Amino acid sequence: MVFEGLRRDIRAVKERDPAARNTLEVLMLYSGVHAIMLHRPAHWLYNRKCYFSARLISQFSRFLTGIEIHPGAKLGRGILIDHGSGVVIGETAEVGDNCTIYQGVTLGGTGKDKGKRHPTIGSNVLIGSGAKILGPLTVSDNCKIASNAVLLSDLAENSTAVGVPARTVRVAGEKLDPSKLDHIHTPDPVATELQKALDRIAELEKRLEQLESK
Repeated sequence: MVFEGLRRDIRAVKERDPAARNTLEVLMLYSGVHAIMLHRPAHWLYNRKCYFSARLISQFSRFLTGIEIHPGAKLGRGILIDHGSGVVIGETAEVGDNCTIYQGVTLGGTGKDKGKRHPTIGSNVLIGSGAKILGPLTVSDNCKIASNAVLLSDLAENSTAVGVPARTVRVAGEKLDPSKLDHIHTPDPVATELQKALDRIAELEKRLEQLESK
């Protein structure tokens, strides 16, 4: 069971990372694989209330890999943590099978919740570098979250989310009609107002040029 899980994790790297050349290289040199390998026994100990030993392993893993996974987090199989530096996964986070997580990702809390405080990520989810997913929200299967996005609300299946705060821009590969977005998925208000200001400046510059040419 343990070795089958390890084989699946290594296979995920070989299939999704074009830089991976062979199994030995992945096993020996990939920090994401090492972090997941060390998380498995830490999680086993955590479930048996051996909290100190579990945290000891997770802190050693953090020192070794630069990836912080709380021993209470639940990880599926076939997960690729690519590059990995700065990845943080909180205690009550759950990550499904065949997910891809890039460097700088945080699956964290908002500081306002108790009990279940961290996200639940479905299967086949891609999370871009620097993305922050905060709170006890749910990201359904087959979603994509863009680099540096900050997701604060649930994400429906097959959705793509971008921006700060993150908004859904595609569902099942189809772009959303902005006029049909609901109150959760409205465009970023700061970006909207900035664009209005830029458009106004361009209009004034054009009128000024017309006046100067007379």
